[in-house]
Amino acid sequence: MDIRVFDRAAAQRARERWLFVAKPLFGLGRFEDMIIQIAGIKGSEMFGLDKKALVVMCADNGIVAEGVTQTGQEVTAAVAANFLCGKTSVCKMAELAGVDVFPVDIGIARDVDGLTVPEKKLMYGTDNMTKGPAMSRETAERAVKLGIETAAKLAKKGYEIICTGEMGIGNTSAASAVISAFLDMPPEMTVGRGAGLDSAGLKRKTDAVKKALDVNRPDKNDALDVLSKVGGLDIAGLAGVFIGGAVCGVPVVTDGFISAAAALCAVRLCGGAADFILPSHVSKEPAVGVLFRELGLTPVIDANMCLGEGSGAVMLMPLLDMACAVYAQMPTFDDIKIERYRIQE
Repeated sequence: MDIRVFDRAAAQRARERWLFVAKPLFGLGRFEDMIIQIAGIKGSEMFGLDKKALVVMCADNGIVAEGVTQTGQEVTAAVAANFLCGKTSVCKMAELAGVDVFPVDIGIARDVDGLTVPEKKLMYGTDNMTKGPAMSRETAERAVKLGIETAAKLAKKGYEIICTGEMGIGNTSAASAVISAFLDMPPEMTVGRGAGLDSAGLKRKTDAVKKALDVNRPDKNDALDVLSKVGGLDIAGLAGVFIGGAVCGVPVVTDGFISAAAALCAVRLCGGAADFILPSHVSKEPAVGVLFRELGLTPVIDANMCLGEGSGAVMLMPLLDMACAVYAQMPTFDDIKIERYRIQE
């Protein structure tokens, strides 16, 4: 499977176009950089982002048996069902942002009417990784392939940008374990409070992640080994979505901590995917800064959010639309017969 070649000539043409748009140079800051990157992904300095998708990978995590969360696995199924009727937070946001929502039951602990598709459901939640691998290597590979196929199907339907989201109680524990494994960071530095753990819960969660790493000893140089031993089905599926976007020439947007961990998995599996990933926001999890630095990404939204579901990625869409409008529709300095700004040393 071949990754598209990032078109640096198209990116350069977009960079030059920004210099002629009739506004102060670099006035839109990192949003200008995003437009330049999208031009390189699309292979053209002029493009559209009218058709937008959000893929929400839904899965449960066996590590919840260690008391690492406030709620039980039943919440995953309940929220996943609400995606189908538009009754989740991100569904309300997506409706306003013009984003179509596609939830996937890749591993919820029980079936969900209208959502569960047998060939897409790889497990009924991962195994408890404090006692052994979260899943088999074969299952991790199947999850990644499912994500690639999901992105490819959306690209074939004409979607021009894909947001990533997840729903799964316990998945911040898996994301912390993945990051600890890849970056040689102790769990004390990667484990956060997730959906509001108290101090006792935070200690249980940290101890559980530490135990999972000790028991499984994932090989940081083998991304599938890391995913299978201490990852989650949602993380593996989203890793595939990032890779699928790179295969199809479609930008894929991170949400918060969990989808950024999936992005890191994607890059470790396929380095060329990095050029096709866009960041959205900085979550409250403690390791998120290190994670984005490792990815070479700088999120543009810093609002202390920790909602999940793809909410940060969807929130980026109207901002990108505004940047695109300035980029594509504003007159140039030549159009209005005014001498353009010059880059000052």
